[in-house]
Amino acid sequence: MIYLELFYTFFIIGIFTFGGGYAMLSLIQNEVVVKHAWLTAHQFTDIVAISQMTPGPIGINSATYVGYTVTGNIFGSAVATIAVALPSFIIILTICRLYAKFKEGNILPSVMKVLRPVVIGMIAAAAGILVTKENFIDIYSVIIFVAAFVAGQWLKVNPILTIILAGAIGYIIY
Repeated sequence: MIYLELFYTFFIIGIFTFGGGYAMLSLIQNEVVVKHAWLTAHQFTDIVAISQMTPGPIGINSATYVGYTVTGNIFGSAVATIAVALPSFIIILTICRLYAKFKEGNILPSVMKVLRPVVIGMIAAAAGILVTKENFIDIYSVIIFVAAFVAGQWLKVNPILTIILAGAIGYIIY
């Protein structure tokens, strides 16, 4: 049954929430594109783009869109969203309690030292997935990205204006 598969898949993804939504992307892509073939690589890229533009955590937004795309209804969307959020919520509460308890000791810095490279690797894997040949659109996408990056980082253009301008340029080009 698709709903049980969705719940199980996103529950497992939620368990490995370390590093946040971007670190989850490689896990989500592996499960929904490679393992289950629920989505194509292009559909996954579109879902990631939509998830980044909508309010809320990218992991939860991705689960919502994947659940809806796979089942075609809101119930599938809810199942995937709850499945990914539940373990994440429990893990975050546990981490908060552990942090409060061990923040003065030597254990926490050691654990964080180990987790940092893992999280960076997972985020790099997500970036690699999104820039592969099958997902890469064309040179115009790179130009829009670089222009938006320069506008936001060096020219200090308002982020909302940058998003609107990049969207308008993308709409005109495509």
